[in-house]
Amino acid sequence: MEVQENTSFGMPQSRVNIIYYANKYDADIATAFGDGGTVRKASSFANLFETVTKLSVYELDVSILVEVQPNEFNEALGLVERLKKNWLSRNLVVIFLLTEKDPAISAAAFAARVADCYSPEIAFADVKLRLQFLSAYKILNEQLKDLPEAPLKQYKAPFAKRFLDLAISISAFIVLSPLLIIIAILIKLDSKGPIFYTSKRVGTGYKIFDFYKFRSMRVNADKEVENLKATTANQYGDSAFFKMKDDPRVTKLGNFLRNSSIDELPQLFNVIKGDMSIVGNRPLPLYEAEQLTTNEWSMRFLGPAGITGLWQIIKRGKSDMSDRERKKLDNFYNKKFSIWLDLKIILMTVPVLLQKEKV
Repeated sequence: MEVQENTSFGMPQSRVNIIYYANKYDADIATAFGDGGTVRKASSFANLFETVTKLSVYELDVSILVEVQPNEFNEALGLVERLKKNWLSRNLVVIFLLTEKDPAISAAAFAARVADCYSPEIAFADVKLRLQFLSAYKILNEQLKDLPEAPLKQYKAPFAKRFLDLAISISAFIVLSPLLIIIAILIKLDSKGPIFYTSKRVGTGYKIFDFYKFRSMRVNADKEVENLKATTANQYGDSAFFKMKDDPRVTKLGNFLRNSSIDELPQLFNVIKGDMSIVGNRPLPLYEAEQLTTNEWSMRFLGPAGITGLWQIIKRGKSDMSDRERKKLDNFYNKKFSIWLDLKIILMTVPVLLQKEKV
């Protein structure tokens, strides 16, 4: 596949076309997706299938959302089976929206090759972002030609990599527990607000998860991003990644935490949970990930999300790092990562932590 720098898969970043069946989530879907894309509601499972089969070959840029109540699960599975048997609809993205959390139903849905399955409480902004990625992924994945015979393949950590992640993160938690306690106390004494900063980040396969750090900024710092981007536009241009020196939102203690990278330590919990790996591409805030819809950018989401990675050890602290350089480093790691490369990056990360530049 030829890579084009400005390709956006034929659709604007925020535009998502859907056909859906829902009762409980009807208003939520209308609110989340009613901003430019085509939104069509089906009155029943049968009506949804009929609507899809009437699509022309020029209308196949749609995704399907299906609300699933426990007593309707078999009917929902039947709908998916019929869609997969139809040559026109078998490659469409289907997402289940469960009205009640049930791991058994979720497992059965994935076994039926549903693209994703959400349980309450559902953040529909996350669902929309996930659909944007899955639409791009259909083009990126060369194995889609075999989709009728094989499920859509996504990244899964090899056993050795997952073992290394757990061994390092659990050991680090035990050894560093006194330091973690001291840092928590200092944060409370330094400024008002919580000890930990939690935000939504986009990781592997555009999966959205809660990302943990020690708080190094004042409360509600996220809400100041747009204003800061506007005031620094001439300095930073159209970079997809927002990063600035001498950030005014950073607290006094936060400067030390960020320069020493101690603020990153709570991400060891993300590694234990399986959201991230020790080594990988940095998970991005939603406002950054929404901009990365070109095929070359989207490749970075097909590998593991990590605490440290290639661009951190090669370019961290250097003001001349361009978006394109970071993109190439991220994509190189996705293609070449191995347990030996991970170990090398981990060893090279230690001296990088001593860099002094505020980035």
